[in-house]
Amino acid sequence: MQKSIRIGTRESRLAVWQATQVKEGLERQGVAAELVPIVSDGDVDLQTPLYEMGVQGIFTRSLDIALLNHSIDIAVHSMKDVPTQLPSGLMQTAVLPRGPVHDLLVYKQNLDFLGPEQRAARIATSSIRRKAQWLHRYPQHTICNLRGNVNTRLKKLEEEDWDAAIFALAGLERIGLRPETSVVLDWMLPAPAQGAILIACREEDNETDEICHTLDHQATSLCTRIERDFLRALMGGCSTPISALAEIENDEVYFCGNIVSPDGSRIVEVERVLPLENAFDMGRSAAAELWERGAREILAT
Repeated sequence: MQKSIRIGTRESRLAVWQATQVKEGLERQGVAAELVPIVSDGDVDLQTPLYEMGVQGIFTRSLDIALLNHSIDIAVHSMKDVPTQLPSGLMQTAVLPRGPVHDLLVYKQNLDFLGPEQRAARIATSSIRRKAQWLHRYPQHTICNLRGNVNTRLKKLEEEDWDAAIFALAGLERIGLRPETSVVLDWMLPAPAQGAILIACREEDNETDEICHTLDHQATSLCTRIERDFLRALMGGCSTPISALAEIENDEVYFCGNIVSPDGSRIVEVERVLPLENAFDMGRSAAAELWERGAREILAT
């Protein structure tokens, strides 16, 4: 008799939404599944900026431990939160079809601070990637730290003396919380694997791997692997302002990546287009080019 799969998830509304997509996908195949909420370290400390916490996997560590302890059978993560090197004993078994990849600016009153005069403004985010790209474009603005789940951050934006805050578009749209006072930041390059959902399981659990791998979306899996190869080759984590996006169109892979100094003063970018069959090493080779063109100096600061 096939076992019921225990799905580990963080307790936030968005995380539960993501885990529910996995649960429903399994149940459509006749596989029984249940959600097991796990509290993550990143959900407990809501004050310290992520880039000052000095650790990768702040949102995934508690789920990884539960998985290794056999308390759950699979863990469901926002893929952009997952370190490029999974803990020993765990593996990626599937990536779901990708949602919107871009970031979203939620503003309180108007967008006159983005106009020709570009007045001073206070923009909230805990992401060093978003901070760096924003300051590169709007150096006169001040960045304020904003932590917590989506609901908490939206509420804090209302309460604080801020002009706007930056969110992942996928996160707000997936749980129906995108405000009318928002604009897509199509100029801002997303985090590697942003908008994608990853399923991890134990390496020795062949039965669970075989079941869950049927949910893998090949195009999303390829594009996110290219982006994460780029990140890994540049030795980047959540404390490094590295961005990347790979997209497939007409049997070609379009890739763009950048690294920006934390204060926004320097940026190095790379763009490539390759046939789908030649794209396997795209992320690593793009990182090597960027490394020689100035990424080395930015990472050393």
